[in-house]
Amino acid sequence: MLQPTKTTLSLFFLVFSFAGLSQVSVCSWNLMNFGKSKSDTELAFIATIINNFDVVTIQEVVAGTGGSKAVYRLVNLLNNKGFQWDYVISDPTTSANASSKERYAFLWKTSKVKKIGGSWLEQNYQEEIDREPYMSTFEYKGKQFTIASFHAVPKKKKPESEIKYFKLLPALYPTLHLVFMGDFNCGQSNSVFNPLKKMGYRTILEHQKTSLRQKCIANDCLASEYDTMFYNTIQMKKLQSGIIPFYKSFITLKEARKISDHIPIWSTFQLN
Repeated sequence: MLQPTKTTLSLFFLVFSFAGLSQVSVCSWNLMNFGKSKSDTELAFIATIINNFDVVTIQEVVAGTGGSKAVYRLVNLLNNKGFQWDYVISDPTTSANASSKERYAFLWKTSKVKKIGGSWLEQNYQEEIDREPYMSTFEYKGKQFTIASFHAVPKKKKPESEIKYFKLLPALYPTLHLVFMGDFNCGQSNSVFNPLKKMGYRTILEHQKTSLRQKCIANDCLASEYDTMFYNTIQMKKLQSGIIPFYKSFITLKEARKISDHIPIWSTFQLN
């Protein structure tokens, strides 16, 4: 059984002690085989973390029924923490490789945001993108934003070959305020993001590693800058952003990696 250290709650409260009430908070987390290998204890730990946010997107939900059941169990845990949550889960992605198929999930506090319309797997470039983005529009205090949640192919398969199509999505959805987030399997400084940056998109994190090593090296437990969010500075203002180094709440990195091999990233936004 996992044994979180006593720093868990104090870590979360420290992260959000500066957060105001007039802003929407968003979290993105690749939860590694979610639905295949998560115990009740692990789900309770995850719920403690994401309960701090208004909207959460999860990548790497397993494509089988276990993924949907795990999200349902997680939402039930969240509903016992003082807020009412709702959720939606994608169909399996249309990857040609069956082992690459995954689902995405969105979870949100119904008292904080309202989901507008249906959610959808982006189909325009499903032949070019192995796990096409999952998109959903939310409304906060009368203003809307649309999250495109994404899990790129591994580094060895050149995720840049997929990400390059993201520059075309703002033109496909000209009325939507898009926020791209997830596990891109490449750093935010990669030139593949330059077209988005030229359109006014900015990353919430810079020079911040978000994936876990197999073993810590001289207290450095993070490996690569894979996870981030890109938002349009004309449409939104980033107020705060950061990571939650949840692995520090565990005695060993091996135990932490039972939760995930990625740490959650988060940001608070003001909508223009």
